[in-house]
Amino acid sequence: MSLFRDVFYTSPDGLRLHARDYGSDHAPLTVLCLPGLSRNARDFEPVAERLASRFRVICAEQRGRGESAYDPKPENYHPGTYVGDMVTLLDHLGLKRVAIIGTSLGGLMAMMMAAGIPDRVAGIVVNDVGPEVALEGLVKIQSYIDRETNVTSWDHAVEDVRLLFRHSFPAYGAAEWERVARALYKENAQGVPVLDFDSHIADNFKTLEPKAVEIWQVFDAIPPMPFGLVRGKLSELLTPGIADEMLRRRPTIVIAEIEDAGHAPTLDEAPAREVIDRVLGACR
Repeated sequence: MSLFRDVFYTSPDGLRLHARDYGSDHAPLTVLCLPGLSRNARDFEPVAERLASRFRVICAEQRGRGESAYDPKPENYHPGTYVGDMVTLLDHLGLKRVAIIGTSLGGLMAMMMAAGIPDRVAGIVVNDVGPEVALEGLVKIQSYIDRETNVTSWDHAVEDVRLLFRHSFPAYGAAEWERVARALYKENAQGVPVLDFDSHIADNFKTLEPKAVEIWQVFDAIPPMPFGLVRGKLSELLTPGIADEMLRRRPTIVIAEIEDAGHAPTLDEAPAREVIDRVLGACR
């Protein structure tokens, strides 16, 4: 029996979009989970399954990822469109207010929503991203979302992600690399693993300059609310300096750093679970 219900809804410009819905409609709080740039709802399986006994958990898949439709206009692949889609999702489900957990791009979206529609956001947890993206991390993301893969089997897919992310997760073993591969790849009609996102999501992103992803003004506009931050100690995207500046501007942030993790922690690590539980407890 599936632990989640599939939700399909229509974006303002007519795309069929998808989310997973875990837990009870009558839960005291709903948590909206927003994946990273090239990721999908599978990234949040451990988080959603852990929280579903206490909260309703919605794991969104942005346009061009997972079971959401690909956009015929690649220029629409940008955070402003994604945030608009999330508002449509909340309206579709009749959700007036949610807590948000966002990884990477999803974390940027969480901050944008907290600043732009604060009456609908009870609190946020941001995973390994800040209002500024370090140049080294930006270049690394650009390199792996805009690449050709020649994967022919699941063993090959596992080796592909291991070679790609081995420096970010030096403690991972075979089981962890298998999980990463299964989250990033899907099988096509021939049973061959293929990346589970539209390659055109890179079209806008690969032309960004570092200045284009500085949103300190948005960060500063977020009103008082429970705010958690998870950082991988090996992260090239959220540097210690950026995290320190976030804490200087907002001393009430609840923060955890994850050992032997780069971009981005799974959020199933004990310190990350503690941050999530503290923030969601404060939201309730």
